[in-house]
Amino acid sequence: MTSSAEYLQAYDDQLRTDAETPGALSVTRLGPLRLVTFAGGRGFVTYRDLGPADGSLAELVAGALDHYRADPQITRVEWKTRGHDHAPGLHGILLQNGFEPEEAESIMIGPLEGLCTDAPVPDGVTVRRVAAEVEVRAMSAMADEAFGESVDTRMADALLRRLARDDGMELWVAEADGRMVCGGRLEPVPGTDFAGIWGGATLKAYRGRGIYRAVTAARAVSALASGKRFVHSDSTEDSRPILERSGLIKVSTTTPYNWTR
Repeated sequence: MTSSAEYLQAYDDQLRTDAETPGALSVTRLGPLRLVTFAGGRGFVTYRDLGPADGSLAELVAGALDHYRADPQITRVEWKTRGHDHAPGLHGILLQNGFEPEEAESIMIGPLEGLCTDAPVPDGVTVRRVAAEVEVRAMSAMADEAFGESVDTRMADALLRRLARDDGMELWVAEADGRMVCGGRLEPVPGTDFAGIWGGATLKAYRGRGIYRAVTAARAVSALASGKRFVHSDSTEDSRPILERSGLIKVSTTTPYNWTR
């Protein structure tokens, strides 16, 4: 499997199922949609494709919001779109219903082996897997700082719940100068050839040193050890060039649309 078209087909077939949301508390079907509820009051809308539902997109969006509005615990909802989907008018319908788009990200896919080579751990840096509560909370707070956001303990709470369920997720960090400076998740996808790398964050002062690359390599080595062959990631423009140099291919784009109560 080497071509963009082959990778994209594998992505659609293997990953756009319940395998996409291993940490879900619940999944409700609404036509082609999967309405997912995560811990921490987060909703997530995804689907394999919209198929013949194009003519009723407005009803689907309204129905999804009705579902989440009925749960007072839900405070935010992400509708995940993909650039290669046929969904005429969806952008406007989402805006009309109070969703706001974020920046588009690149869907990157490639062999895991490419991430494991030429990725030395920089001097003075330690890369390791974490699981203790104090470490998970420190990692989550570091990621919020890296993205210029206020510390939100709900993400750490959700990660700790997942670790308690032992659903396969792994958390990896890099430490330097006595603190965590980079981190990310590894998500082996059960029943598929894939593992996902998510949540990559590096403090601004530590970027450009190869630290993110080393954390990515550690996650790839772990995924290979579990029998996975391919990696997928939704990448910002900061991380996309790093992944391309490791042999990953941009197969499409994804744009999240967010609604908050």
